[in-house]
Amino acid sequence: MIQALAPAASQSQPLADGDMLAAIDLGSNSYHMVVARYTLGQLRIVDRLRETVRMAEGLDGRGGLDAEVRQRALRCLARFGQRIRDIPAHRVRAVATNTVRRLASPQAFLMPAETALGHAIEIVSGREEARLVYLGVAHAQPPRNSHRRLVVDIGGGSTECIIGRGFETLERDSVQLGAVAGTLRYFGNGKLSRRKWREALIEASVEFQQFAATYRSLGWQEVIGASGTNKAIGEICAQMKLTKGAITAEALPVVRDQLLRASSIDDIKLPGLSDDRRPVIAGGLLVLEAAFASLDLQRMVVSKAALREGVLYDMLGRAGDQDSRDTSVDALGQRYGMDRAQALRVEATACRLFDQVAAAWQLSDDDRMMLSWAAQLHELGLTIAHSQYQVHGAYILAQSDIAGFSRQEQQLLAALVRAHRRKVPKTVFEALPDRLLPAARQMSMLLRLAVVLHRGHEDPDIPGLEARADGDALTLRLPPRWLDERPLLQADLAGEPAETAALGIALRFA
Repeated sequence: MIQALAPAASQSQPLADGDMLAAIDLGSNSYHMVVARYTLGQLRIVDRLRETVRMAEGLDGRGGLDAEVRQRALRCLARFGQRIRDIPAHRVRAVATNTVRRLASPQAFLMPAETALGHAIEIVSGREEARLVYLGVAHAQPPRNSHRRLVVDIGGGSTECIIGRGFETLERDSVQLGAVAGTLRYFGNGKLSRRKWREALIEASVEFQQFAATYRSLGWQEVIGASGTNKAIGEICAQMKLTKGAITAEALPVVRDQLLRASSIDDIKLPGLSDDRRPVIAGGLLVLEAAFASLDLQRMVVSKAALREGVLYDMLGRAGDQDSRDTSVDALGQRYGMDRAQALRVEATACRLFDQVAAAWQLSDDDRMMLSWAAQLHELGLTIAHSQYQVHGAYILAQSDIAGFSRQEQQLLAALVRAHRRKVPKTVFEALPDRLLPAARQMSMLLRLAVVLHRGHEDPDIPGLEARADGDALTLRLPPRWLDERPLLQADLAGEPAETAALGIALRFA
C-alpha cells in the first residue's frame, strides 16, 4: 500500500552521474515506460517496457471507462511500478494523454492508477503532448538550427502535428483521431470496404484542414513520423519493398489497397504487421493517408523516439536551467502586460514566508516553485478588468495551453490565483486531486499574505517579518512600529481570518 505519493517530478534537484530516471506514457493504445541512466551529461537508455492496453476501446459515449479495460490498465501500471520501485519519486514522471483527458471523471481513474504505479500521474493537453513528442524526436535526430521539420505522431486516441526548428516548436496542434479512435469511429463493426474508406478519408481530412494552410505556408524541409502506427506502416512499406522503411505518397495507396483486399479487420494481411497491431491498423493508416493528403506530404521518415523520450529530456531540462515552465511564465507576464516589479515583490515575500514554514508544513521544492509562479502571475487578470481580476486570471490559467505545465499544475496555479484575494470560495480547489489539497491551501494562505503586505507596492524587504506554522494554524509576526504606520494594512490583515475560512487554516497575529 502506498502511504504517500510524491507530486509529479519537478526535477529541481540537479542530476548526479549515475542517477536513474523513468518516464511513463499512458497512451490510448499502449502504455510505455523507458528507464535511463544519467551518465557524463547524457541519458543512456537501460530498459524499455511496453504493454498494449487499448484504453481508448474502453471509453463510452458519456466519458466512462469499461471496468475490464480499467483493470487491464491498473495491472500494467502495477508491473511498471515494480520495475521503478527503487528510483526516487522526483526522478519519475508519468503522463496521461487523450483517453484520460476525455474521461468525465479523470480522478476516479487516476487515484487507483497512482496507487498501482506508486507515483503521481499528470494529464497533459494535446498541445503539451505535441511539444513533448517533438522534444523526444529532436533529441533522437538532432536538427540543424535553420532546418524546419514537421513531426506527425499518430497515437491511439489523437494525432499530434508539430512544426519545429532546432529544439523549439513553432506550431503545435492535436487532432482527435488516432489508430484506436479512428478504427472504432469508422470501422466499429469490423467491416471494411472501399466506399466506407473513401467516406471516412474525407471526414478525417477535414480534421487536418483547420491548420493545414498555416502549416503549408510556414513550410518544412523534412517530415518525421513518430509512435507505433508510423513505425508499423514504415515496416510494412519495407516488407512490401516499396521503400527502405520510409513512408511515401506513392507507397501509401499500395498499402491501403492491400489492406482493403480484406473484407474485415480480422482478415487483414499485410507483410510485417504484428498480430498486436492488426486490430487498429485500419484507423491508423486512414489517419496517416488523411495527413498526407491534407498537408501535401511526399515522404516521411520514421523516428524511434516519441512522447516518453520527450518526457525524459524535459526532466533533464528541469534538472538543469532549461525548465520550459519558467519560459512560459515569463511569456505570460509579457503577453498580458503585467507589472513585473510588483510580481517580483510578491514572489519574494511569498517565498520568504514559505521558507519559514516549509519544514513544519512538510512543503516541498515543487510546492515552492508553484507558489513562485503563482505569485508572478497573480495579477494576470488585470489586463481584462480590475473588478474580479482574480477570477479572470484563474480562467486564463485554467483554459490556456501553457507549455511545460500539466493540467493538474495549471489547475493548481489557477486555484492559487483565484483564491489570492477577496473571500476564498469553498469550491476553489475542487478540481485538484486529493494529494495536492493540503499544500494548495497552505500555499494559498502564503500568497494571500504576500499580496496583502504589498498592496501599497512597497519594497519587499519587510523588517522582522516572521511566520510560524503549527498544524492547521499560522502565526504571523510583524514589527509593531512598522505596522502602526500602515493603517490600511492593519485593516486588511484584520479581515483575513474571515476571508480565508474556507482554507481551514487558523490565521493569528503576534
